[in-house]
Amino acid sequence: MTDKPPFKAPFIEDSSKRVRALFGGKFIVDTYKSKLVWEHPFYPMYFFPLSSMPSSSLRRSDHAQPEEGTKVYDLVVGDRVAKEAVIEFTGEGEYKDLAGLFKVKFASADAWFEEDERVYAHPKDPYKRLDILQTSRHVRVEINGVEVANTRRAKFLYETGLRRRTYIPVMDVQVGLLKPSDTVAVCPYKGWSNYFDVYLPNGEVHKDVVWYYRTPKDEAIQVAGLLSFYDEKVTVWIDDERQD
Repeated sequence: MTDKPPFKAPFIEDSSKRVRALFGGKFIVDTYKSKLVWEHPFYPMYFFPLSSMPSSSLRRSDHAQPEEGTKVYDLVVGDRVAKEAVIEFTGEGEYKDLAGLFKVKFASADAWFEEDERVYAHPKDPYKRLDILQTSRHVRVEINGVEVANTRRAKFLYETGLRRRTYIPVMDVQVGLLKPSDTVAVCPYKGWSNYFDVYLPNGEVHKDVVWYYRTPKDEAIQVAGLLSFYDEKVTVWIDDERQD
């Protein structure tokens, strides 16, 4: 295979996994013939052949203004309705490469499964991996001149195509400056994350600049309970060298 990420959209690849989408207590998609389609360089989405289309659960959308080469449907199961949740690609216009396929918007389904494992946020990219490395390098984190973390026990998390993240033991963070946030996020590789706001002594509040995984997925189990700062929103020093 000569193609490698990041792919030019759309890039289409067959998947041999059983993929199912649950909505309203019913599996509205259940197929071994799904495709992974990169509509942008960041991650793929599931697409399916029209033979897998859940016709009995579809209703043409009354209000959608479909792009050329598409048909838009509402997803209906009992009294549950997901507006404009299903898009069929007919092959006209810029979507000719997707002719004969349809997709269900990921967020419209109640749950997705690959084989019997639940998938969160979006399908996993088969070209992405996580590497988590223990480091004894000296890591300091500051926010507007206030040191909020200082450690030689960090773990570096490398995720294909993304910025390196640094995870720090709680005992090496000024936890008295942290207050729990209501923000929760999910990653298909690492799991559910919770966030902290940072309250500086001068009264400044920096929202959602710290996160952690209480019970990460297997790929990221090494960072369980460790804290990570948004490097883009703080100042990070590694071995006394300021990071960009």
